[in-house]
Amino acid sequence: MSPTAVRADCAADPGGTLTFHLTTPVAAAATLLLRRRGAAGAGPGGTVRIPLSGFGPGRSRAVLPASALLAEGRWDAYVEEPGAERARSVEPGLRDLRALVDRSPDTGAPGITARVPYPTADGRLALRCWVRAPHAEAGAVVAGPDGMTVEGVLYGITAEEGAAVQARLPGDPARVHTVPITLADGATGAFAFTLPYAPPAAGPVPETQLWQLWLVPAAGGERVRISRILDDVWSRHKSFVYPSVPAAPGVLATPCYTADNDLCLRLEPAPASG
Repeated sequence: MSPTAVRADCAADPGGTLTFHLTTPVAAAATLLLRRRGAAGAGPGGTVRIPLSGFGPGRSRAVLPASALLAEGRWDAYVEEPGAERARSVEPGLRDLRALVDRSPDTGAPGITARVPYPTADGRLALRCWVRAPHAEAGAVVAGPDGMTVEGVLYGITAEEGAAVQARLPGDPARVHTVPITLADGATGAFAFTLPYAPPAAGPVPETQLWQLWLVPAAGGERVRISRILDDVWSRHKSFVYPSVPAAPGVLATPCYTADNDLCLRLEPAPASG
């Protein structure tokens, strides 16, 4: 642990409120500072300060309520102390995020907010925050022999006749493939679809392609990115791995998530045999 760093345990409740328990002594009237990473952190709304209160000998805590406004992105944690020239970085301690697993918000809510504390690659504490309105939450993903089948739940909007899923290749607006979705009975917002690999793989695949998956809730409606954010996993990029399947001669298809938990179909040239 750095001699200038502070260690903090984190706990989440089912409503999304996060409590930070600092296990390192800090000065009186100190605050927990959250700063949004990147250029956006220097502008309005790029910092959030949370008062610290006493919580036992040498301990203090800060509470980030679920209602607090944090823009989507990655937020680094610091402690500001009166009279100090610079804020102290915060290192992650224990993280009790069990309450975030398999969250089931109200499907009638206008949008979804999700926040997951996580350790950065260089050993600091940060928050991954999502703000989606509306939101399409991916559930079970199956890499079948001919296509990927996905189940999910739509929040903040109701799918209507003509609802579909689009696979889109960024940078090439002409490369779009559309498949219908199946809706569950009732007002659960549940949907399912199967995306065949062959149509996207029919075009040239000279290098790895990440096809983004979007749900269009009604004919001509605004599309919604399909992601998975309602649990305790801050990045599925390397932790959720699906099998690769031949999609066309010399092309492999693999369902995957980005580092921001957005669902994609990855196409890539198959390794040369022999």
